[in-house]
Amino acid sequence: MDAIDRRILRALARRARLTNAELSEEVGLSPSPCWTRVKRLEQSGVIQGYHAVLDQAALGLPDTVFLEVMMERHDDTHLERFEEAVMAMPEVLECWLVTGEYDYVLKAAVGGTAGYEKLLREKIYHLPGVRHTRTAFTLRCLKRVISPVP
Repeated sequence: MDAIDRRILRALARRARLTNAELSEEVGLSPSPCWTRVKRLEQSGVIQGYHAVLDQAALGLPDTVFLEVMMERHDDTHLERFEEAVMAMPEVLECWLVTGEYDYVLKAAVGGTAGYEKLLREKIYHLPGVRHTRTAFTLRCLKRVISPVP
């Protein structure tokens, strides 16, 4: 990856909907080599996708919570069943396997305390192998970046 690739990545990280003509002008390349570089970055997995960022509040889910989940057992079967169930929950935006006292950290979008209670009682507590949870409600997001920019 060279300096031109990094310029392409920075430009796309700022505005993923740039046309190839706009992108090539911004990074100082003609359109054909710019397109070739973008395709190479996509095929090599450096660019993994393009996403629309949706407004949670407009979707009726204005609050974000972080749930720490402690599992009863740590065998592959229990962990895989838990992970599969979490993957099917649209409220769960991210799920991380972590080190420390808890086994997983989940980031979820909820509709206030009532939405959180519903998520907890109707879904999280029914997940296979959950022993204990601890939750933090966020107050506001100070910084949100989808991926690091070179």
